Amino acid sequence: MLEIGNGNLSPAESRTHMAFWAVMKSPILIGTPMDKLSKDNVEILKNKYLLAFNQDDQYGAPAKPYKWGTNPDWTFNVSYPAEYWSGRYKNGTLVLTFNPASTAKTKTILTSEVPELRGNHTYRLYDAWTGGDLGCAYKSYNVTVQPRDTRVTLFKEENCEPK
Repeated sequence: MLEIGNGNLSPAESRTHMAFWAVMKSPILIGTPMDKLSKDNVEILKNKYLLAFNQDDQYGAPAKPYKWGTNPDWTFNVSYPAEYWSGRYKNGTLVLTFNPASTAKTKTILTSEVPELRGNHTYRLYDAWTGGDLGCAYKSYNVTVQPRDTRVTLFKEENCEPK
């Protein structure tokens, strides 16, 4: 059950909780009285990109990790969570970048590493938290992720030219 609004989750932790809950295709069961939720928490729970991924009627698979963040070769580490996840749905591909550290980190998403993307293709990117158009990217995209937060970026196959 989603615990957003319960306990002492920071806004960043609430975004991370919702993002991973939704992309794992878990049932969206809210474990907080609705009248007790802050406006910010309601907005997190209503995220149209995450809900669309969770409820997608075309692709049933959850997002999966494709890259860890602590080992030099980016491979699995049982004591440290994966920092890069991706999953396809009818609107494109969601790429999640998670930062478990206590300081902000800049992370690079390489399209050649994301299983659902083609490495030598240009994609239009959207910030799933704000809905903002992030422009176009070819081969890579850098994203700054705040402590214990998760950036969710939608990659869409649209004609565009990178800056």
